[in-house]
Amino acid sequence: MTPFFFSLLAVLLASSIPIFIVLAGAVTTAMWLQGMPLALVVERMFSGIDSFALMAIPFFVLTGNLMGIGGLSKRLIRFADLVVGRMTGGLGITAVTSSMFFGAISGSSPATVVAVGGILYPALKDGGYGRDFSIGLIVASGSLGIIIPPSIVMIVYAAVTGTSVGALFMAGIGAGLVYGLVFMGYAAIHAKRHNVPRSPTPTWPEIRDGFKDASWGLGVPGVILGGIYGGVFTPTEAAAVSVVYAFFVSAFIYREKTIVELLVAVRDSAATTAQVMIILSAAALLAWYLTSTGLAVAMTNAILSISENPIHLFMLINVAVLLAGMFLDGASIMVILAPLFYKVGVLVGIDPVHLGVVLTVNGAIGMFTPPFGLNLFVASSLGKVTYEQAVRGALPFVALAIIALMIVTYVPGISMWLPRLLYAGM
Repeated sequence: MTPFFFSLLAVLLASSIPIFIVLAGAVTTAMWLQGMPLALVVERMFSGIDSFALMAIPFFVLTGNLMGIGGLSKRLIRFADLVVGRMTGGLGITAVTSSMFFGAISGSSPATVVAVGGILYPALKDGGYGRDFSIGLIVASGSLGIIIPPSIVMIVYAAVTGTSVGALFMAGIGAGLVYGLVFMGYAAIHAKRHNVPRSPTPTWPEIRDGFKDASWGLGVPGVILGGIYGGVFTPTEAAAVSVVYAFFVSAFIYREKTIVELLVAVRDSAATTAQVMIILSAAALLAWYLTSTGLAVAMTNAILSISENPIHLFMLINVAVLLAGMFLDGASIMVILAPLFYKVGVLVGIDPVHLGVVLTVNGAIGMFTPPFGLNLFVASSLGKVTYEQAVRGALPFVALAIIALMIVTYVPGISMWLPRLLYAGM
């Protein structure tokens, strides 16, 4: 039955069938052939999403959508340009910095590409950076949306492994900074090599006004992270508070969108949440099946038979997840592979928080890795950008992102120093 199950799973994955049908369909077929009661399918799918931590997902999605339509992106980009635009490669660094800011609000990679790229892609292209570099920088920087907290992918990892959401968020700050700094450095080198002109140096009043204009939007991550680590509320409660804050800012401070557009943001958030939740429920069914039939233990032992050295295992994990990222999104990778690698990691002494950050960075790279990186397809919305152009521009950044991944993987202090500072016993 084991060879049949994995063969069926592979065939369904290769058939471009929605991932939740692949997971639930393979398990249901195997259970039927083994004579197991099929009522367990529905039971396990529902119990898999019966988690308080998962309630944060719809709130964070809605927060990002509310701020995304409320005129926040242009304010963040203007402020970032005022701060770093005068440096060599300033406009490219602005793109990365803006993606960090927007990612800290939306938690979504595609949303970051659209919000930041819609404004900065034409500016980069016309500013002397070249079309390929410009689109590559936008799709790569957009992947910061799932590394910088709050991150929906990290919440999914926490839900399937039981790891602290707060610790993961803190770890994501260090990893996201390293990841972004690698892109910033490349932007500066590219600008110097091609003699790209700098932006004019802003005055202090301009910086002050830019900060004042963007401060309400920048307050979202402050509310979320400050509330969590100040002990005011849990991550789920922080997500709910962030929705109230985002609605207030969009409706009463910026006031650039209509009631209808706000309702559209709510509808889109519901659709996104449904997509994530149904994948999670199917993954919970798969995890239960693998555990109850002993397949999880067999797979763990097979991996450990290769090596029990954490350095070697991390290399194996990175290769496996990078390959999976060519075909799957970050959330799907987490629900399929995280439970397996979590068990292996615990057995060899890998910190679950560090592992979660490494898997998240892998998932971020997958967002712009051909052939099915979602950011590559989203880039077509930026205007006259073909899939082939997006791939050509993204390839150098894939190599740079892998360098950042190696740093985050093998220098754990980068991502772990903040969690260890805030959480005793880590």
